[in-house]
Amino acid sequence: MLETFYPDHEAESTYGLAYESFYEKGFRGIIFDIDNTLVPHGAPADKAAVELFARLHEMGFETLLLSNNKEPRVKSFAESVGAEYIFRAGKPGKAGYQKAMERMGTVPETTLFVGDQLFTDVWGAKKAGIVTYLVKPIHPREEIQIVLKRRLEWIVLFFYHRRAAKAEKKRGR
Repeated sequence: MLETFYPDHEAESTYGLAYESFYEKGFRGIIFDIDNTLVPHGAPADKAAVELFARLHEMGFETLLLSNNKEPRVKSFAESVGAEYIFRAGKPGKAGYQKAMERMGTVPETTLFVGDQLFTDVWGAKKAGIVTYLVKPIHPREEIQIVLKRRLEWIVLFFYHRRAAKAEKKRGR
């Protein structure tokens, strides 16, 4: 049951992912969460975010910001990084992810999702058939409802890591 929430991959940071490798493997669109995935919660786009999106676009990726936040927050960030966006996306519902792929001209097999939360970001993307990357939150300060979800995420990730360690041990034999 918990497997429903398991990410396909984990990473320390959005900024350390091997995007060139993803492109070589045939991925053409990347959907990103914003808060605590690209910048601390509520922060504007910074130099690192602007440079990342410029690099991705130069490689040939389509990008889209998918957020449950209100339009002013999402639109201003999207304009700063030159990405498409969907606000009040209804994550973890899969409709927002499907709409994102439609806008980017991609399908699940050519789309990646990068986010910092299991129960909204990862779960929704998995329901839409998209490969997921769970990144560590950028900043520990979060709204209370997210803090509560993080405690539940810890339980899911405990079992996820335990299963991954068993699989690794099996491969090492």
